[in-house]
Amino acid sequence: VQLQASGGGSVQAGGSLTLSCAASGRTSSSYSMAWIRQAPGKEREFVARISASDFATRYTDSVKGRFTISEDNANKVVYLRMDSLKPEDTAVYYCAAMLGASYVYWGQGTQVTVSS
Repeated sequence: VQLQASGGGSVQAGGSLTLSCAASGRTSSSYSMAWIRQAPGKEREFVARISASDFATRYTDSVKGRFTISEDNANKVVYLRMDSLKPEDTAVYYCAAMLGASYVYWGQGTQVTVSS
């Protein structure tokens, strides 16, 4: 499975971005999809997940109400809509495929920079 993330960029605080993650190869409807981010000097942090079984979504507390994860199954694309961006959202954002609680495939990351 190959995951290609895109859509990152530089925005001012309060702005919006939408990240995309296109899956190819031996994809499976069993994979949940997630976004994870890593800020400079910090460990990777879970951001959002959409479940393979029922499309239920889950978010880390700091992005609830501002970020929305969604999935276009027909085209095998997962999106992360990010609104009301804050400087602390600055990070490299990765998409990942999950099987159960394990991250099994990773995309290459896309940089998001939010200036104050």
